[in-house]
Amino acid sequence: MTELENEFIRFWVVDGILYSEFKCEVNIDLDMIQKIIEARHTISNNTNQYWVYDVKKVKAFPKECRDYVDIYGQDFLYGCAAIIDSHIQKFLFNTFLKLKKSKVPFQAFTNKEKAVEWLVEIKEKNDQA
Repeated sequence: MTELENEFIRFWVVDGILYSEFKCEVNIDLDMIQKIIEARHTISNNTNQYWVYDVKKVKAFPKECRDYVDIYGQDFLYGCAAIIDSHIQKFLFNTFLKLKKSKVPFQAFTNKEKAVEWLVEIKEKNDQA
């Protein structure tokens, strides 16, 4: 299993799926999001990945960070599934994503297994194409 971590996040790859999880509760700032994206690019070896991104411990994600992610955060991804805490957050997140028109398939889930299933479906479709 391939792993990489820094002071606040851990990444690992299992069966062709990239996973990440924050080590503690975080208020993301611009420096932190830059380090997260850099670490993801490193573990991905600058190749596209299917990513399960557990954001349950994120307590703040300011607009400047969202803007940075819109520009640089979707590189080297085939798809991303965010794991969040509540169904209300999931609804809001997915509504926002539909309006935003992400460069890659991106969806929020409250269940990790369903997130992985969704990414595997995308992977299988891409492999067949």
